[in-house]
Parts: sequence; structure tokens; C-alpha cells
Amino acid sequence: MSKARRRTLRPIGKLLQEDARRHHRSLVLQHLFAVGPASRADLARASGLTRATVSDLVGSLLEDGLVEELGAPVESRVGKPPMLVGLAADATHIVTIDVSGDDQVAGAVLNLTGDVVRRTTRCREGRTGSEAVRLVTALVSELIASSARPILGIGIGSPGVVAADGTVVDAPNLGWADVALAEHVRRETGRPTYVANDANTAVLGEYTFGQSGDGGLMLIRVGTGVGAGLVLEGALLHGFVDAAGEVGHVTVDPGGALCACGRSGCLETFLAVPRLRERLETGHDDALVEAGEHLGKALAPVVGTLNLHELVLSGPADLLDGPLRETADRIIRERTMPVSGEPLEFRTSTLGEDVVIVGAAVLVLAGELGVS
Repeated sequence: MSKARRRTLRPIGKLLQEDARRHHRSLVLQHLFAVGPASRADLARASGLTRATVSDLVGSLLEDGLVEELGAPVESRVGKPPMLVGLAADATHIVTIDVSGDDQVAGAVLNLTGDVVRRTTRCREGRTGSEAVRLVTALVSELIASSARPILGIGIGSPGVVAADGTVVDAPNLGWADVALAEHVRRETGRPTYVANDANTAVLGEYTFGQSGDGGLMLIRVGTGVGAGLVLEGALLHGFVDAAGEVGHVTVDPGGALCACGRSGCLETFLAVPRLRERLETGHDDALVEAGEHLGKALAPVVGTLNLHELVLSGPADLLDGPLRETADRIIRERTMPVSGEPLEFRTSTLGEDVVIVGAAVLVLAGELGVS
């Protein structure tokens, strides 16, 4: 991962008094994560905490192995040089899983700065329901066993609507309905587990570790299904019932093919990877352009309403980065006012196929360390 200054999400909850120490600890870790090594005095200035409080927090973090002392900076001034501390990136690992691929499950072990240490994939072979849950759990256990470091937690990106507690409310392509995936994996492994919609997970990865600029960011994740994640004014948008970003099930052609959700002509029936590849293999040479047209028409009202700065496509580059993206880009600009369309950046993810597994690490960092 790039060592450039990382983007941070705006906190949206109220701080309870009993959580003050955890919050202060998170302030210190956030600075080290986003900016890099710093002295205790630098951390006190950046966080607004007293030097005594920071020294106590740093001592606790050193004991826990989350930070390490790095020595004095080369350009030290006259007098006793300050001791720099930094995030101990490789002292602890995170296990992440991406269930959104086209009939495969990807897994990885990452360090605390989002670098992939180890990766593996397993073919899903059409498994759904409880069989798919067992596949995910087995892969998690395998990755935990492969690491010689303590495991901070497990992050999973899943298609469909996912509640805040990690229950997959509805993932039609996996045959999951009200599956308490986080609770199940937590019980089986004994590790903290976080599950979120794959598009939300991906947008966290792009926002934190990618090359996202200022302004609203919407990432469209294209795999077995289609979904979107949005970061607006520094906060991840969840929606009223955790279903924000379900653009894949917006009807774009009422007379179209039957969708896994039970309706006909959803955007997903044109844009999902299996549908696109099937159409291309059966001689529909215009499949990419047609999918781009439907995507552009579905997204234009969103761009116009939210005044987004960036649209990011995430999925197989051979399908997305070409006629499909170019067509969607043209239609969005044709259907929105210049004040909205002209500044818009429409690109593919800088993290490639790693965007969900990296974003799943952000779920764990935020949940366990208060870092994002």
C-alpha cells in the first residue's frame, strides 16, 4: 500500500464518558496510521491530549505490541532528541474474505497498514446456503492457521443487504437470508468478526487506501451481483434499513430477464459478471455497450442529486474498463447539468481485485482500534 497520507472517515457517534480512554487511544493510533511516525509531543499536539495522557497511552500500546519505538529523527534539533513511535504494522495480522467474486471466495492475511501478506482463493462451485457458510468458515480457519502473528480480527465483504451486527439479511445469489454470518464465524474461530456489504467494504478500501480525492465517492462493485457503496462528506452512507447502494436491483428494462431477486429487468441482469460473460460468449457483441447504457441511465440521477466527485468501477477490468465505462460516462454527462457532470471523475479502482479484501481490513481496524 502507498505510504501517502491516508483518508479518514468522519466519526458519526457520540462519545460516552466510559469510552474516553478507548477514544483517546484511537486518536493516537489514527494519527500514526494516517500520518506516520511521530513523537509523543507531536501526538499530544495533534490529538489535543496532555503529554502525560499521551505518554501513558503510548506505554500501553507498546505493551500491546501495536506501536514500536523507532529512534530519533535524522534532523533532530539541539538538545535531547525526541523518540519517534510508529505503528507496528507486522506485529499483528488481519484475516479478510471477499465473497463477492464470480463463483469464487477470495481470502487474505494483511498487516495493519493494509499490505497483503498472503492470499488464496477457493472455487465456490455453485455452493449456496449453509454450504457457502461452511466454505467461508473453513477458509478463515485456514488463513488464521497460516499466520504466525496474533490475529486482530476477521473482516468479510458479502453481497446483499447486511445489517450492522453482521447478519446477511438478503443475498439472493448466495441463497442467504437472515444468516448471522459474523456471529457464526466469531463462534467458530474465537476472533472478533465484522461483516459488511461488499460494495460498502470496497468503498472503505478505496477511500482509505486508494487514490480518492475530496468530495463524494461512489463505488460500484460488479461481481456475481451489482451493488454500490457511498462515502459522503467523510461518512459511509448506510441508509434507513442498511440497504443504501442497492443499485443492482433498480429496474432498467421491465421486459428484461428474470433477476435473482424475483423481479425482471434489474440492472444486475445486464451488468453482473456471469450475465455479461454469457452474453459475450453467445455472440452479443454489443453487451458491454448495452450494459454501459443501462448503468449510465441508472447513475445519472444519483450524480445529479448528490453532486458526486468520483464514480469508481470495481470488478474485472476486461469487462469494465473500456466500452462499458466509456458509454456510461458519456450518458451520465449527457443527462446531468454541466455543474454536476463536468467535474465528475469516472474511473476503475486503483486497488483492482484487492479492493474488497483491503476494505475488509478497514472494518477490523475501525472496529477494534478505532482507526479508518
